[in-house]
Amino acid sequence: MKQGIFISIEGPDGSGKSTQISFIKEYLENKNFEVILTREPGGTLIGEKIRSIILDVNHKQMSNMTEALLYAASRAQHVEEVIKPALEQGKVVICDRFVDSSIAYQGYGRKLGESVEIINSYAIAGCMPVLTLLLKLDPQIGTSRINDCVKDRLEQEKLQFHQDVYEGYLEIERRYKGRVVGIDASRNIEDIRKDIQRQIDLVLEKCNNVI
Repeated sequence: MKQGIFISIEGPDGSGKSTQISFIKEYLENKNFEVILTREPGGTLIGEKIRSIILDVNHKQMSNMTEALLYAASRAQHVEEVIKPALEQGKVVICDRFVDSSIAYQGYGRKLGESVEIINSYAIAGCMPVLTLLLKLDPQIGTSRINDCVKDRLEQEKLQFHQDVYEGYLEIERRYKGRVVGIDASRNIEDIRKDIQRQIDLVLEKCNNVI
């Protein structure tokens, strides 16, 4: 059986990930791939319960390290229960956020530094995407797209926090050029889609050559 393909989608809040994830799923299914669409934090029963704790606007007293550890705990369960089994079955896994989110949000946004990568090295158990699509958008634009009434605990953070997160994402893109591909998300949906399709096709070609 062929090994599956793991793709993650990253980006600041309001960057339009949901719209493009739906397109990627449909595009791959039209090519007869079995696609698993999942998200972080969450993706499992346990992970979704952790998600509700992390994002609850009433939990403003949560410490930064508690937040980072909760994300890692959700991820460990997600990898064990969903991602690794799906890949072993030859499926394509599309994940709305993965470990890069923790590095950007907790490592850079919360100033926890490399401790976040150390924690998550255990959580991911060697499981990393072959492609990470980073939707790049100015945080001021992204946060303005989200209705104040529906913002979760992290989305309610001050603009400086989101700018620090964005800088973290840009640094991740620089560090992992072979895996992370930046996509300008300030353009119209169709132009973004074309760039994403091009990157998906390159990954499929690469994976077929390896297999």
